[in-house]
Amino acid sequence: MTNRKITRRQAIATASAGTLGALTTLPFTSINLSNTTKLAIHGGNKVRSATWPAWPVWDPAAETDMLQMLRSGRWWRGRGEYVEEFEKQYASLMGTKRCLATASGTTALLVAMHVLGVDAGDEVLVSPYTFIATYNVIFMSKALPVFIDTDPETFLINPEDMEGKITDRTSAILPVHIYGLPVDMDKVMAVARKHNLKVIEDACQAWLGEYKGKKLGTLGDLGCFSFQNSKNLPTGEGGAIVGNNDDIMDRCHSFHNCGRPFGSVERSSEYPMRGSNRRMQQYQAITLLSQMKRIQADADRRLENALYLDKKLNEIPGIKTYRLVTEEARSAYHMYPFRFISEEFGGVKREKFIEALRAEGIACSPGYGPQNKEGIIEEALSSKGYKRLFSESRLRQWREQNHLPGNDRLCREAVIFGQNMLLGTRSDMDDIAHAILKIYENRESLR
Repeated sequence: MTNRKITRRQAIATASAGTLGALTTLPFTSINLSNTTKLAIHGGNKVRSATWPAWPVWDPAAETDMLQMLRSGRWWRGRGEYVEEFEKQYASLMGTKRCLATASGTTALLVAMHVLGVDAGDEVLVSPYTFIATYNVIFMSKALPVFIDTDPETFLINPEDMEGKITDRTSAILPVHIYGLPVDMDKVMAVARKHNLKVIEDACQAWLGEYKGKKLGTLGDLGCFSFQNSKNLPTGEGGAIVGNNDDIMDRCHSFHNCGRPFGSVERSSEYPMRGSNRRMQQYQAITLLSQMKRIQADADRRLENALYLDKKLNEIPGIKTYRLVTEEARSAYHMYPFRFISEEFGGVKREKFIEALRAEGIACSPGYGPQNKEGIIEEALSSKGYKRLFSESRLRQWREQNHLPGNDRLCREAVIFGQNMLLGTRSDMDDIAHAILKIYENRESLR
Protein backbone atom coordinates (compact mmCIF):
# COMPACT_ATOMS: atom_id res chain seq x y z
CA MET A 1 0.00 0.00 0.00
CA THR A 2 1.45 3.34 -1.00
CA ASN A 3 1.95 5.89 1.77
CA ARG A 4 0.81 9.43 1.10
CA LYS A 5 1.08 12.58 3.11
CA ILE A 6 -2.11 14.09 4.45
CA THR A 7 -2.48 17.86 4.79
CA ARG A 8 -3.67 19.58 7.94
CA ARG A 9 -6.83 20.66 6.09
CA GLN A 10 -7.56 17.05 5.11
CA ALA A 11 -6.86 15.87 8.62
CA ILE A 12 -9.31 18.31 10.17
CA ALA A 13 -11.91 17.58 7.51
CA THR A 14 -11.89 13.87 8.38
CA ALA A 15 -11.52 14.20 12.14
CA SER A 16 -14.44 14.30 14.60
CA ALA A 17 -14.54 16.50 17.70
CA GLY A 18 -13.51 13.54 19.77
CA THR A 19 -10.46 12.70 17.69
CA LEU A 20 -9.20 16.25 17.12
CA GLY A 21 -6.99 16.02 20.19
CA ALA A 22 -4.94 13.38 18.41
CA LEU A 23 -3.79 16.05 15.96
CA THR A 24 -1.68 17.93 18.49
CA THR A 25 1.51 16.96 16.71
CA LEU A 26 0.43 19.08 13.72
CA PRO A 27 1.20 22.82 13.33
CA PHE A 28 -2.04 24.01 14.97
CA THR A 29 -0.91 23.10 18.51
CA SER A 30 -0.84 26.74 19.71
CA ILE A 31 -4.63 26.78 19.82
CA ASN A 32 -6.37 25.60 22.97
CA LEU A 33 -9.01 23.08 21.94
CA SER A 34 -10.33 22.29 25.43
CA ASN A 35 -13.68 24.02 24.93
CA THR A 36 -14.96 22.59 21.66
CA THR A 37 -17.90 20.68 23.14
CA LYS A 38 -20.57 23.41 23.11
CA LEU A 39 -20.83 26.64 21.16
CA ALA A 40 -21.45 29.91 22.99
CA ILE A 41 -24.47 30.52 20.77
CA HIS A 42 -25.99 27.41 22.40
CA GLY A 43 -25.05 28.35 25.96
CA GLY A 44 -21.43 27.19 26.11
CA ASN A 45 -18.51 29.26 27.34
CA LYS A 46 -17.31 31.81 24.80
CA VAL A 47 -13.74 31.61 23.54
CA ARG A 48 -13.08 35.28 24.25
CA SER A 49 -14.49 37.71 26.81
CA ALA A 50 -11.76 40.37 26.54
CA THR A 51 -12.33 43.53 24.50
CA TRP A 52 -10.45 44.39 21.31
CA PRO A 53 -8.07 47.36 20.99
CA ALA A 54 -9.98 50.65 20.94
CA TRP A 55 -9.98 52.89 17.88
CA PRO A 56 -9.28 55.69 17.20
CA VAL A 57 -6.56 56.44 19.76
CA TRP A 58 -6.13 60.06 20.79
CA ASP A 59 -2.66 61.48 21.34
CA PRO A 60 -2.71 64.04 24.18
CA ALA A 61 0.48 65.55 22.75
CA ALA A 62 -1.67 67.09 19.99
CA GLU A 63 -3.68 69.15 22.47
CA THR A 64 -1.15 71.98 22.80
CA ASP A 65 -1.20 72.73 19.06
CA MET A 66 -4.96 72.24 18.92
CA LEU A 67 -5.64 74.72 21.72
CA GLN A 68 -3.14 77.23 20.34
CA MET A 69 -4.78 77.06 16.92
CA LEU A 70 -8.29 77.50 18.37
CA ARG A 71 -7.24 80.52 20.40
CA SER A 72 -5.50 82.08 17.39
CA GLY A 73 -8.63 82.13 15.25
CA ARG A 74 -6.68 80.58 12.33
CA TRP A 75 -9.22 77.80 11.89
CA TRP A 76 -9.23 77.43 8.08
CA ARG A 77 -6.39 76.60 5.74
CA GLY A 78 -6.33 80.06 4.20
CA ARG A 79 -4.91 81.49 7.42
CA GLY A 80 -3.19 78.50 8.91
CA GLU A 81 -0.06 76.46 8.50
CA TYR A 82 -1.06 72.99 9.70
CA VAL A 83 -2.83 71.82 6.54
CA GLU A 84 0.17 72.75 4.40
CA GLU A 85 2.52 70.99 6.82
CA PHE A 86 0.40 67.85 6.70
CA GLU A 87 0.45 67.92 2.88
CA LYS A 88 4.25 68.06 2.88
CA GLN A 89 4.60 65.20 5.36
CA TYR A 90 1.99 62.99 3.69
CA ALA A 91 3.55 63.47 0.24
CA SER A 92 6.88 62.42 1.74
CA LEU A 93 5.30 59.38 3.39
CA MET A 94 3.69 58.30 0.10
CA GLY A 95 6.75 59.07 -2.00
CA THR A 96 5.00 61.59 -4.25
CA LYS A 97 5.86 65.12 -5.30
CA ARG A 98 2.61 66.66 -4.13
CA CYS A 99 -0.34 66.14 -1.81
CA LEU A 100 -3.58 68.10 -1.54
CA ALA A 101 -5.62 67.77 1.65
CA THR A 102 -9.40 67.69 1.21
CA ALA A 103 -12.53 67.57 3.36
CA SER A 104 -13.05 63.82 2.85
CA GLY A 105 -12.10 60.85 0.70
CA THR A 106 -15.28 61.42 -1.30
CA THR A 107 -14.34 65.01 -2.08
CA ALA A 108 -10.85 63.85 -3.03
CA LEU A 109 -12.38 61.52 -5.62
CA LEU A 110 -14.70 64.27 -6.91
CA VAL A 111 -11.83 66.71 -7.35
CA ALA A 112 -9.63 64.13 -9.07
CA MET A 113 -12.33 63.10 -11.50
CA HIS A 114 -13.17 66.66 -12.48
CA VAL A 115 -9.55 67.70 -12.98
CA LEU A 116 -8.76 64.59 -15.05
CA GLY A 117 -11.65 65.38 -17.36
CA VAL A 118 -14.42 62.98 -16.39
CA ASP A 119 -17.50 64.83 -17.60
CA ALA A 120 -21.22 64.46 -18.26
CA GLY A 121 -21.90 61.56 -20.63
CA ASP A 122 -18.56 59.84 -20.01
CA GLU A 123 -18.16 56.27 -18.78
CA VAL A 124 -15.83 55.10 -16.01
CA LEU A 125 -14.72 51.52 -15.36
CA VAL A 126 -15.05 50.77 -11.65
CA SER A 127 -15.08 47.99 -9.09
CA PRO A 128 -18.47 46.89 -7.67
CA TYR A 129 -16.93 45.58 -4.42
CA THR A 130 -16.48 48.88 -2.64
CA PHE A 131 -18.06 51.57 -0.50
CA ILE A 132 -20.83 53.54 -2.17
CA ALA A 133 -18.70 56.71 -2.44
CA THR A 134 -16.54 55.16 -5.18
CA TYR A 135 -19.31 55.03 -7.75
CA ASN A 136 -21.47 57.77 -6.23
CA VAL A 137 -18.83 60.30 -7.33
CA ILE A 138 -19.20 58.99 -10.89
CA PHE A 139 -22.93 59.65 -10.73
CA MET A 140 -22.26 63.08 -9.20
CA SER A 141 -20.08 63.80 -12.24
CA LYS A 142 -23.02 62.81 -14.47
CA ALA A 143 -20.97 59.94 -15.87
CA LEU A 144 -21.89 56.27 -16.09
CA PRO A 145 -20.20 53.76 -13.75
CA VAL A 146 -19.42 50.61 -15.73
CA PHE A 147 -18.89 47.82 -13.21
CA ILE A 148 -16.10 45.32 -13.85
CA ASP A 149 -16.45 41.91 -12.24
CA THR A 150 -14.55 41.00 -9.08
CA ASP A 151 -12.07 38.18 -8.65
CA PRO A 152 -13.40 36.49 -5.47
CA GLU A 153 -9.96 35.18 -4.54
CA THR A 154 -8.41 38.67 -4.41
CA PHE A 155 -11.56 40.69 -3.49
CA LEU A 156 -10.48 43.07 -6.27
CA ILE A 157 -11.42 44.30 -9.73
CA ASN A 158 -10.54 41.78 -12.44
CA PRO A 159 -8.57 43.59 -15.19
CA GLU A 160 -9.26 40.70 -17.59
CA ASP A 161 -12.92 41.84 -17.67
CA MET A 162 -12.16 45.43 -18.74
CA GLU A 163 -11.56 45.25 -22.48
CA GLY A 164 -15.05 44.05 -23.33
CA LYS A 165 -16.69 46.98 -21.54
CA ILE A 166 -14.74 49.87 -23.05
CA THR A 167 -16.70 52.15 -25.39
CA ASP A 168 -15.93 55.36 -27.23
CA ARG A 169 -17.18 57.21 -24.14
CA THR A 170 -14.90 55.52 -21.63
CA SER A 171 -12.62 58.17 -20.14
CA ALA A 172 -11.18 56.69 -16.94
CA ILE A 173 -10.58 53.64 -14.77
CA LEU A 174 -11.27 53.80 -11.03
CA PRO A 175 -9.63 50.75 -9.41
CA VAL A 176 -10.28 50.28 -5.69
CA HIS A 177 -7.66 48.93 -3.29
CA ILE A 178 -10.46 47.68 -1.08
CA TYR A 179 -9.62 46.80 2.52
CA GLY A 180 -6.07 47.90 1.65
CA LEU A 181 -5.51 45.00 -0.77
CA PRO A 182 -3.39 46.00 -3.81
CA VAL A 183 -5.04 45.86 -7.25
CA ASP A 184 -2.97 44.38 -10.10
CA MET A 185 -1.90 47.82 -11.29
CA ASP A 186 0.37 46.56 -14.09
CA LYS A 187 -2.64 45.13 -15.88
CA VAL A 188 -4.83 48.16 -15.12
CA MET A 189 -2.20 50.57 -16.44
CA ALA A 190 -1.68 48.44 -19.56
CA VAL A 191 -5.39 48.74 -20.41
CA ALA A 192 -5.30 52.47 -19.65
CA ARG A 193 -2.30 53.09 -21.93
CA LYS A 194 -3.81 51.04 -24.76
CA HIS A 195 -7.06 53.04 -24.71
CA ASN A 196 -5.71 56.41 -23.54
CA LEU A 197 -7.65 56.36 -20.27
CA LYS A 198 -6.98 58.21 -17.04
CA VAL A 199 -6.46 56.15 -13.86
CA ILE A 200 -7.69 57.40 -10.48
CA GLU A 201 -6.74 55.05 -7.67
CA ASP A 202 -9.29 54.78 -4.89
CA ALA A 203 -6.76 54.21 -2.12
CA CYS A 204 -9.17 55.45 0.54
CA GLN A 205 -8.47 52.27 2.56
CA ALA A 206 -4.87 51.73 1.48
CA TRP A 207 -2.42 53.93 3.45
CA LEU A 208 1.09 52.41 3.25
CA GLY A 209 -0.11 49.46 1.17
CA GLU A 210 2.39 48.58 -1.56
CA TYR A 211 2.52 47.14 -5.07
CA LYS A 212 5.94 46.14 -6.39
CA GLY A 213 7.80 48.58 -4.18
CA LYS A 214 5.50 51.55 -4.72
CA LYS A 215 2.85 52.90 -2.37
CA LEU A 216 -0.76 52.35 -3.37
CA GLY A 217 -2.24 55.57 -4.70
CA THR A 218 0.98 56.53 -6.48
CA LEU A 219 0.77 54.33 -9.60
CA GLY A 220 -2.08 56.00 -11.51
CA ASP A 221 -2.58 59.60 -12.61
CA LEU A 222 -3.90 60.50 -9.15
CA GLY A 223 -4.49 58.63 -5.91
CA CYS A 224 -7.19 59.42 -3.34
CA PHE A 225 -7.23 58.69 0.40
CA SER A 226 -9.72 58.94 3.26
CA PHE A 227 -9.09 59.81 6.91
CA GLN A 228 -12.58 59.11 8.23
CA ASN A 229 -12.90 58.07 11.87
CA SER A 230 -12.59 54.31 11.28
CA LYS A 231 -9.59 54.59 8.98
CA ASN A 232 -6.03 53.53 9.79
CA LEU A 233 -5.05 57.22 9.68
CA PRO A 234 -8.08 59.00 11.20
CA THR A 235 -9.24 62.56 11.82
CA GLY A 236 -13.02 62.15 11.95
CA GLU A 237 -13.44 63.28 8.35
CA GLY A 238 -10.76 64.21 5.84
CA GLY A 239 -9.09 63.13 2.64
CA ALA A 240 -6.14 63.69 0.32
CA ILE A 241 -5.06 63.51 -3.31
CA VAL A 242 -1.47 62.63 -4.21
CA GLY A 243 0.27 63.05 -7.55
CA ASN A 244 3.51 63.93 -9.33
CA ASN A 245 2.29 66.26 -12.08
CA ASP A 246 2.48 69.89 -10.93
CA ASP A 247 -0.03 71.20 -13.48
CA ILE A 248 -2.62 68.58 -12.51
CA MET A 249 -2.07 69.15 -8.79
CA ASP A 250 -2.32 72.94 -9.29
CA ARG A 251 -5.69 72.42 -10.95
CA CYS A 252 -6.78 70.16 -8.11
CA HIS A 253 -5.87 72.91 -5.65
CA SER A 254 -7.79 75.53 -7.62
CA PHE A 255 -10.87 73.37 -8.01
CA HIS A 256 -10.98 72.45 -4.31
CA ASN A 257 -10.67 76.15 -3.39
CA CYS A 258 -13.68 77.53 -5.26
CA GLY A 259 -11.80 77.85 -8.57
CA ARG A 260 -9.29 80.45 -7.38
CA PRO A 261 -5.94 80.68 -9.21
CA PHE A 262 -3.09 78.58 -7.89
CA GLY A 263 0.37 77.84 -9.28
CA SER A 264 0.15 77.30 -13.03
CA VAL A 265 -3.60 77.98 -13.15
CA GLU A 266 -4.02 81.22 -15.09
CA ARG A 267 -4.75 84.40 -13.16
CA SER A 268 -6.94 86.02 -15.83
CA SER A 269 -9.66 86.59 -13.26
CA GLU A 270 -10.47 85.99 -9.60
CA TYR A 271 -12.11 82.68 -10.51
CA PRO A 272 -10.60 81.37 -13.78
CA MET A 273 -12.07 77.84 -13.46
CA ARG A 274 -15.09 76.07 -12.04
CA GLY A 275 -14.61 75.02 -8.46
CA SER A 276 -16.08 74.09 -5.12
CA ASN A 277 -15.13 74.22 -1.47
CA ARG A 278 -13.47 70.87 -0.67
CA ARG A 279 -10.91 72.22 1.82
CA MET A 280 -9.53 70.47 4.89
CA GLN A 281 -9.71 72.35 8.19
CA GLN A 282 -6.85 73.12 10.55
CA TYR A 283 -8.00 70.88 13.40
CA GLN A 284 -8.13 67.91 11.01
CA ALA A 285 -4.54 68.51 9.93
CA ILE A 286 -3.31 68.78 13.52
CA THR A 287 -4.96 65.47 14.34
CA LEU A 288 -3.43 63.84 11.26
CA LEU A 289 0.06 65.12 12.01
CA SER A 290 -0.28 63.54 15.43
CA GLN A 291 -1.70 60.27 14.13
CA MET A 292 1.08 59.97 11.54
CA LYS A 293 3.54 59.38 14.36
CA ARG A 294 2.06 55.91 14.89
CA ILE A 295 1.00 54.90 11.39
CA GLN A 296 4.12 52.91 10.42
CA ALA A 297 4.30 50.99 13.71
CA ASP A 298 0.58 50.21 13.49
CA ALA A 299 0.96 49.07 9.88
CA ASP A 300 3.80 46.75 10.81
CA ARG A 301 1.79 45.27 13.70
CA ARG A 302 -1.21 44.65 11.44
CA LEU A 303 1.00 42.97 8.85
CA GLU A 304 2.65 40.71 11.41
CA ASN A 305 -0.66 39.62 12.92
CA ALA A 306 -2.34 39.22 9.52
CA LEU A 307 0.39 36.91 8.23
CA TYR A 308 0.20 34.86 11.42
CA LEU A 309 -3.59 34.67 11.12
CA ASP A 310 -3.27 33.64 7.46
CA LYS A 311 -1.37 30.53 8.49
CA LYS A 312 -3.88 29.63 11.18
CA LEU A 313 -7.02 30.12 9.10
CA ASN A 314 -5.63 28.40 6.01
CA GLU A 315 -5.60 25.18 8.05
CA ILE A 316 -9.37 25.24 8.60
CA PRO A 317 -11.68 23.72 5.95
CA GLY A 318 -14.12 26.17 4.43
CA ILE A 319 -12.03 29.24 5.27
CA LYS A 320 -10.36 30.85 2.24
CA THR A 321 -8.12 33.80 3.03
CA TYR A 322 -7.55 36.61 0.51
CA ARG A 323 -4.95 36.10 -2.24
CA LEU A 324 -2.48 38.88 -3.03
CA VAL A 325 -2.18 39.61 -6.77
CA THR A 326 1.61 39.36 -6.52
CA GLU A 327 4.17 38.34 -3.94
CA GLU A 328 5.56 41.86 -4.30
CA ALA A 329 2.55 43.38 -2.56
CA ARG A 330 1.62 44.48 0.93
CA SER A 331 -1.92 45.10 2.12
CA ALA A 332 -2.75 48.01 4.39
CA TYR A 333 -5.23 45.73 6.22
CA HIS A 334 -7.97 48.26 6.81
CA MET A 335 -9.96 45.06 7.08
CA TYR A 336 -8.86 41.45 7.29
CA PRO A 337 -11.06 39.56 4.79
CA PHE A 338 -11.69 35.88 4.13
CA ARG A 339 -14.34 33.79 2.41
CA PHE A 340 -16.62 31.35 4.20
CA ILE A 341 -17.44 28.33 2.02
CA SER A 342 -20.74 26.96 3.30
CA GLU A 343 -20.42 23.62 1.54
CA GLU A 344 -17.23 22.82 3.46
CA PHE A 345 -18.98 23.68 6.73
CA GLY A 346 -21.69 21.10 6.13
CA GLY A 347 -24.10 23.60 4.60
CA VAL A 348 -24.05 26.08 7.50
CA LYS A 349 -25.19 29.49 6.26
CA ARG A 350 -22.75 32.37 6.41
CA GLU A 351 -25.17 34.41 8.51
CA LYS A 352 -25.32 31.62 11.10
CA PHE A 353 -21.53 31.31 11.07
CA ILE A 354 -21.18 35.07 11.72
CA GLU A 355 -23.74 34.89 14.52
CA ALA A 356 -21.87 31.98 16.12
CA LEU A 357 -18.50 33.72 15.75
CA ARG A 358 -19.81 36.89 17.39
CA ALA A 359 -21.19 34.82 20.23
CA GLU A 360 -17.67 33.47 20.82
CA GLY A 361 -16.47 37.06 21.33
CA ILE A 362 -15.02 37.60 17.83
CA ALA A 363 -16.31 40.77 16.19
CA CYS A 364 -16.98 40.32 12.45
CA SER A 365 -19.27 41.38 9.63
CA PRO A 366 -20.25 40.23 6.12
CA GLY A 367 -18.57 43.17 4.38
CA TYR A 368 -20.04 44.88 1.31
CA GLY A 369 -23.13 43.79 -0.56
CA PRO A 370 -23.51 43.82 -4.38
CA GLN A 371 -23.21 47.56 -4.99
CA ASN A 372 -24.09 47.16 -8.67
CA LYS A 373 -27.62 46.23 -7.57
CA GLU A 374 -28.21 49.10 -5.15
CA GLY A 375 -31.27 51.33 -5.49
CA ILE A 376 -29.11 54.30 -6.41
CA ILE A 377 -28.44 52.66 -9.78
CA GLU A 378 -31.97 52.75 -11.13
CA GLU A 379 -32.65 56.07 -9.42
CA ALA A 380 -29.83 57.57 -11.49
CA LEU A 381 -30.44 55.75 -14.77
CA SER A 382 -34.15 56.61 -14.67
CA SER A 383 -33.52 60.33 -14.06
CA LYS A 384 -34.19 62.86 -16.78
CA GLY A 385 -30.53 63.83 -16.84
CA TYR A 386 -29.28 60.34 -17.63
CA LYS A 387 -32.01 59.82 -20.21
CA ARG A 388 -30.71 62.95 -21.95
CA LEU A 389 -27.07 61.92 -21.70
CA PHE A 390 -27.37 58.25 -22.69
CA SER A 391 -29.50 56.61 -25.36
CA GLU A 392 -32.19 54.13 -24.43
CA SER A 393 -30.23 51.39 -26.21
CA ARG A 394 -27.06 52.17 -24.21
CA LEU A 395 -28.87 52.07 -20.88
CA ARG A 396 -30.55 48.82 -21.89
CA GLN A 397 -27.16 47.36 -22.82
CA TRP A 398 -25.72 48.57 -19.48
CA ARG A 399 -28.45 46.73 -17.59
CA GLU A 400 -27.85 43.57 -19.62
CA GLN A 401 -24.11 43.69 -18.83
CA ASN A 402 -24.67 44.33 -15.14
CA HIS A 403 -24.38 40.63 -14.24
CA LEU A 404 -21.24 40.01 -12.22
CA PRO A 405 -21.04 36.39 -11.05
CA GLY A 406 -17.64 36.77 -9.39
CA ASN A 407 -18.81 39.74 -7.35
CA ASP A 408 -22.09 38.03 -6.46
CA ARG A 409 -20.18 35.04 -5.16
CA LEU A 410 -17.84 37.18 -3.08
CA CYS A 411 -20.75 39.08 -1.56
CA ARG A 412 -22.27 35.75 -0.49
CA GLU A 413 -19.05 34.42 1.04
CA ALA A 414 -17.09 37.35 2.52
CA VAL A 415 -16.42 37.77 6.23
CA ILE A 416 -14.23 40.57 7.60
CA PHE A 417 -12.47 41.62 10.78
CA GLY A 418 -11.79 45.28 11.61
CA GLN A 419 -8.27 46.71 11.45
CA ASN A 420 -8.21 47.39 15.21
CA MET A 421 -8.35 43.65 15.88
CA LEU A 422 -5.01 43.26 14.10
CA LEU A 423 -3.46 45.69 16.59
CA GLY A 424 -3.84 43.06 19.30
CA THR A 425 -1.46 40.34 20.45
CA ARG A 426 -0.60 36.99 18.93
CA SER A 427 -2.81 35.46 21.62
CA ASP A 428 -5.69 37.56 20.25
CA MET A 429 -5.10 36.03 16.82
CA ASP A 430 -5.16 32.57 18.43
CA ASP A 431 -8.57 33.43 19.90
CA ILE A 432 -9.88 34.16 16.40
CA ALA A 433 -8.56 30.90 14.97
CA HIS A 434 -9.70 28.92 18.02
CA ALA A 435 -13.24 30.29 17.74
CA ILE A 436 -13.50 29.45 14.03
CA LEU A 437 -12.11 25.96 14.55
CA LYS A 438 -14.53 25.44 17.45
CA ILE A 439 -17.43 26.37 15.18
CA TYR A 440 -16.14 24.02 12.50
CA GLU A 441 -15.97 21.14 14.96
CA ASN A 442 -19.54 21.86 16.08
CA ARG A 443 -20.90 22.72 12.64
CA GLU A 444 -23.61 20.06 12.75
CA SER A 445 -25.28 21.87 15.65
CA LEU A 446 -25.76 25.00 13.50
CA ARG A 447 -27.64 23.34 10.66
